[in-house]
Amino acid sequence: MSVRKLIPEKNGVFFITFTCFKWLKLYQYTNSYAAVYKWFDVLKTKGHHIVAYVIMPSHLHVIIAFKNSNTPINTIIGNGKRFLAYELVSYLEKKGLQDILFEMQKNISKNDKKKYKKHEVFQPSFDWKECYNIHILKQKADYIHFNPCKAGLSFCPEKYLHSSAKYYYTGEQGIYPVITYMELQDVDLS
Repeated sequence: MSVRKLIPEKNGVFFITFTCFKWLKLYQYTNSYAAVYKWFDVLKTKGHHIVAYVIMPSHLHVIIAFKNSNTPINTIIGNGKRFLAYELVSYLEKKGLQDILFEMQKNISKNDKKKYKKHEVFQPSFDWKECYNIHILKQKADYIHFNPCKAGLSFCPEKYLHSSAKYYYTGEQGIYPVITYMELQDVDLS
């Protein structure tokens, strides 16, 4: 399902994926993984929980437990994508990757140009799936954690640096601390 279908709930646990424009490996090119962690920090300050994640070279998979708030979940994700877009463009500019910036500029729609958009950083929508039980949560967490192995980036999930797999498989937090879907059972999201 894409963002064009609004998430009707005000809280809950959701598997979210968003992809860089044309599957460009923007996180890899810019080594900007810290930008995603900054966004996670913002989410946590608002009472949300990061349950599982993997930052691939060209896309992000994350399971987020959203606490009930006045801000629609689609808006929270849209704001996150906007924040990350500015960060990624800044990293690209600092690294002098003008060819990639040009590629992202030349594909701006006329409508978006009128809104002063300068770069197409992400695909226009994001995918989401509600994780309303443990079975789905486990399935999505496994999918996330094995994604780097399927892509040939790691031989085992817990060895991929930008993932929550280390905590799930060894009990030791990785770069970014998460709450497992089992620990989440004791959290009130209302």
